[in-house]
Amino acid sequence: MRLLITAAVLGGLFCLPFVLWGQDFMLWFSGDAAVAWIRGWGPWGGLAVIGLLVADLFLPIPATPVMSAAGYLYGFWTGGLLSALGSFAAGMTGYLLCRGFGQRIAARLAGEKELSDHHTLFQRFGPWLVAASRLLPLLPEVVSCLAGLTRMSPRVFMSALACGALPVGFLYAGIGAAGQQYPRLALALSLLIPPVLWLLVRPLLRARGTP
Repeated sequence: MRLLITAAVLGGLFCLPFVLWGQDFMLWFSGDAAVAWIRGWGPWGGLAVIGLLVADLFLPIPATPVMSAAGYLYGFWTGGLLSALGSFAAGMTGYLLCRGFGQRIAARLAGEKELSDHHTLFQRFGPWLVAASRLLPLLPEVVSCLAGLTRMSPRVFMSALACGALPVGFLYAGIGAAGQQYPRLALALSLLIPPVLWLLVRPLLRARGTP
C-alpha cells in the first residue's frame, strides 16, 4: 500500500510542472512552434529532439508534437530513430536515477519489506507497464521510476522500454512525415504494438535465463 502512495507522490511531483507551466510549454513546443524550435538548432536539431524528450522527465514538454516535428523535418526513418532514442533515453534516465539514488528514500516511505514484496510483483507485470506506458502522459515517468525503485532487471527493463519507445517514436514521426493526417490510427497502434512486441521479446529473455 505504501508503495502505491509512493507512486502517487511521484505522479504528483511530475504533475506539478504541468500545472505551473504546462500551457506555456504547449505553446512553445506544439505544431509549427516545435518545428521552428528544432530547426533553429541547425545541424544540432537531431540532438535537440533527443534532449527535449529526455527533458520531458522533468519539464512538461509535449512529447508527441516533438516526435511529429522530428518526422516532419527529418522524415520517417531518421525522425523515428531520433524520437525512439529520445523516448528510450528518457526512460533510462528515470530508471537509473531512481535505482541509484532513490532507494533509501523509497525504503523510508514504503518500507524494506514492501519494496521486497513489490520487487517480485513488478518483475512479473512491470515490463508490460513499461512497454505500454510510453504513449501516455506522466505514466512513463512514474513507471520508469518505480522500475528503478523496485530494482527491475536492467536487461528486462531495457527490452520492455525498447518495445514501447520504438513503435511510439516511429509512429509519431510517421504522422509528422505524412503531414499529421492519421492521429487516431497512430493512437490505436501506439497502444497495441508495444505489448505485442513485449510478448515476442519475453521468450527470448527467458531463454537467456533472465527472469
